[in-house]
Amino acid sequence: MKLIYRVHAIERMFDRDISEDDVQSVLLDGEEIAAYRHTTPYPGRLVLGWCGTRAIHVVVDENRADDQLIVNTAYEPQPDLWEFGFKRRKN
Repeated sequence: MKLIYRVHAIERMFDRDISEDDVQSVLLDGEEIAAYRHTTPYPGRLVLGWCGTRAIHVVVDENRADDQLIVNTAYEPQPDLWEFGFKRRKN
């Protein structure tokens, strides 16, 4: 699949010191922790991956018709918002 970055994703990645290599590593080796099947125009998902000891979440949409994976944003999950392991949000 071709990887496409939204402008928002590029801006946030720059602000958060997350590289394209980091995002690609998360998408290749990470774990889907949430599926957004009913988002439009494409279904999306939240993927958790690790770059060394740094947890990174990447939100992507999948445009299967055009064989594209669209990166919406990437961020380092905050421990005060996520349970240990960063797979589930705290209530």
